[in-house]
Amino acid sequence: MDHTLDSGTRRPARPKRWYRQLYFWVLVAIVVGIFLGWLAPSTGEAMQPIGTTFVEAMKMLIGPIVFLTIVGGIASVADLKKVGMTGLKALTYFQIGTICAMVIGLVAINIFRLGDGVNADASKIETTGKAAELIEKGQNQQWWEFLTHIIPGSVAGPFVEGDILQIIFMAVIFGIALNAVGKAGAPILDVVQRLTKVVFKVLNFIMKAAPLGAFGAMAFAVGKYGVETLSSLGWLILLFYATSIIFVVVVLGGVMAFLKLNIFKMFKHFKEELLLILGTSTAEPALPGLMRKLEHAGVKKETVGLVVPTGYSFNLDGAAIYLSLAAVYIAQATNTNLTIGQQLGMLAVMLLTSKGAAGVAGGGFIALTATLSTLGTIPAAGIMLIFGIDKFMSECRALVNFCGNAVATLFIAWWDKSLDVDRVRRVFNGEDVPPLGAATANDGGAPAGAEGPVPSGVLAGEELPGRRADADAQAISRTEADAVPAEAGVR
Repeated sequence: MDHTLDSGTRRPARPKRWYRQLYFWVLVAIVVGIFLGWLAPSTGEAMQPIGTTFVEAMKMLIGPIVFLTIVGGIASVADLKKVGMTGLKALTYFQIGTICAMVIGLVAINIFRLGDGVNADASKIETTGKAAELIEKGQNQQWWEFLTHIIPGSVAGPFVEGDILQIIFMAVIFGIALNAVGKAGAPILDVVQRLTKVVFKVLNFIMKAAPLGAFGAMAFAVGKYGVETLSSLGWLILLFYATSIIFVVVVLGGVMAFLKLNIFKMFKHFKEELLLILGTSTAEPALPGLMRKLEHAGVKKETVGLVVPTGYSFNLDGAAIYLSLAAVYIAQATNTNLTIGQQLGMLAVMLLTSKGAAGVAGGGFIALTATLSTLGTIPAAGIMLIFGIDKFMSECRALVNFCGNAVATLFIAWWDKSLDVDRVRRVFNGEDVPPLGAATANDGGAPAGAEGPVPSGVLAGEELPGRRADADAQAISRTEADAVPAEAGVR
């Protein structure tokens, strides 16, 4: 439900009807794209530019959003030690979650052993086309490269290449420096917060085209690879989806239950983002919506700004399940015997090779190639056995990655003792919960970190309230917010 506030009255606006909600049109676009790709494959394949153009337009904003959000969050906190502790807690949680995901995938493929009987001769497997390019890229990637790659060669390079990991590094350094200079950095912080509002407004414009993007991407996927591709390795796809569902419901659901929250209500709250990921096969377009809604739910801005972007590179639960399951399947299919010790060693390598493959279609495939090349026991050419279905598994990887990062942020906020569980529960229940900024203005005070984003029932669109360097600037910010009506969804 959309709980947009009328700017003049501060009362909940009348919710838009279901057929005017953005998520409805994204769902319709996905269904139409599937049927077009199925009934007219050539026409569906020709729709690729529509999907890729939308995704590229979203990627254009991901870098600035991540940079500005992290800088604004870190520069606004009073105690930098808390930021460091939050980052350390997040990395600890990410590693534990990744290990759990990999172990579940490993157990599943060892129980069902779907690769037995394939008897593929790795020496006779040819690697051609796009698959050959990805395999070569993966083979040239070393397990330690993500550590050295984190430092960019130039200031503009990460934004041009869309390298989230390098952007995070730059943002953290810049945010700490801005915080350290004190009052001298206040004008720059104000500019950062104003730019954040502008970038999110541009995002609002682009999100209007989300149904077109989902339609183009889905029509191309089905038209290009066809339904017959699904049937050829259908059992492997089914096992991956089933394993992912078990991980999300049992493991992530268990974490949510520990927080006294319901993961199924979280799914409903993020339905727009989940449908967008399903249509585009990448979690990147949903990153701004995830950050916005978590802030509205009550997670502090600095926590969201640090944990969510970092999680997009380090907390890849879906990719972790895929890596362990696919690697052992290839070993079984090529009659490569792996001992328990070798499989555990493989998991250790995957903990490193999986980093930095965030939200990009084909990223999991590259990470898998890098893992097999590093191990040397499983023939990397065997990846061709599953290349045809990789596209259909990328949707699931991205969906699980997204859910994992949403749960991780809530847990880290709880760990920091800064999570208002009651507010999160009410937001997830769809209740009329006013934005944190509006509540602050009514109360006459502004607790640190309390100013939040827009209502939860939208994917993108409302301006992100920024913090100001002092109380006078905060009052100006609230006056500006009152003058600008909120926007959301498809009108």
